Amino acid sequence: MKRYFPFTILVFLVVLSFIFPSIQVIKPNGTINAADTAWMLCATGLVLIMTPGLAFFYGGMVNKKNVISTMFQSFICMAIITVIWIFFGFSLVFGDSIYGVIGNPGTFFMMKDTLGNATFKIAPTIPLLLFAMYQLKFAIITPALITGAFAERIRFNSYLIFICLFFIFIYAPLAHCTWHPDGILSKLGVLDFAGGTVVHMSAGWAALASALYLKRRNEPTHEPARITYVMIGTGLLWFGWFGFNAGSAFAANSLAVTALATSTTSSAAAAVCWIFVDIMRGKKPSAMGACIGAVVGLVAITPAAGFVSVPHSLAIGIISSVISNLVVEWRTRTTIDDTLDVFPCHGVGGMVGMLLTGVFAHKNINANNVTGNGLFFGETHLFLVQLEALVLVSVFAFFGSLLLLKITDMIAPLRVSPEEELVGLDISQHGEKL
Repeated sequence: MKRYFPFTILVFLVVLSFIFPSIQVIKPNGTINAADTAWMLCATGLVLIMTPGLAFFYGGMVNKKNVISTMFQSFICMAIITVIWIFFGFSLVFGDSIYGVIGNPGTFFMMKDTLGNATFKIAPTIPLLLFAMYQLKFAIITPALITGAFAERIRFNSYLIFICLFFIFIYAPLAHCTWHPDGILSKLGVLDFAGGTVVHMSAGWAALASALYLKRRNEPTHEPARITYVMIGTGLLWFGWFGFNAGSAFAANSLAVTALATSTTSSAAAAVCWIFVDIMRGKKPSAMGACIGAVVGLVAITPAAGFVSVPHSLAIGIISSVISNLVVEWRTRTTIDDTLDVFPCHGVGGMVGMLLTGVFAHKNINANNVTGNGLFFGETHLFLVQLEALVLVSVFAFFGSLLLLKITDMIAPLRVSPEEELVGLDISQHGEKL
């Protein structure tokens, strides 16, 4: 029965597609802007390419016998999360708010009422269906980010169960609370331009929970399979991140340009800083270090991209790079086996970026969303709001993920056997090898 159950779900979805064809067309209301739509079509493609980029980024870091399995864990998110999103996932995030915590799963069930000139209130100049497809790409990459923490030791079938549970019970509530106009964090005044809280903090805390729950690998040290893969992945991530951050303006306007500029600056500064910190410690400047630093800078600027100035994005990149580098060094001296340092880079980077948003945000950058300036400008309210949200999100994401890991483990064992780990996940889980 276990073998047939997943396919049965797909058959059920086919039946639902017959019952709910979702062909209702919303009458034109004249709000769609062609330039904004064209830009957001491009931004949607840019964000999607980040997941293959992440696959190369992670795949190049692991042992050669685990490259395919590690990369596939990212790729499969593009398929699994998309199916859930079309079914009821979009509704969970952006459906009618239920107490500001989660969306009504029936609002856009099977993507109903998304044709024609339907729009969403925070993106009024682009089609609702385009908005849904753009937001889908964020939902795809978030569980993929977690995979670096338990790389080289998780069963693939169990992983599929976990990412489904993670999306439904961790990602969807956080995204709704933060990005839906009626979400509790949104109403509190929390600023998260493109996913520092929703994406990177949730993935980072889930990564730490995963590393603790699955414990150490039997071979905790290894040589990266392909540094060149890491560099290719970094390039794709950096390229795609322009859609991630600049696209979150939901329009082809000056705010999108600001987000693009701050993202470029923060990433570049963080890459240089990571190398210089390594040199201070007596290490050689490495391609791996530059790549990790660049990604940390992108992570940290994500919540702040549309709220801070370009000079302050330089500071965000440097500060986040130093802190993440220090946390990576600390992590190596502990028994925590976060294989690819997801928590120090994405989790910590996201938290640093979130707090620095509360420090450097200014109304002159984004008057529509920034109601109070940051701590740097002598105002404390926004910083305290960001700090409060950081604590709440951290507790929810960490302990919620621990619970989901336990539930998944009860359904299907999470960890591969020592023999399967020794031979490598490429062979033991997929019957493939480089």
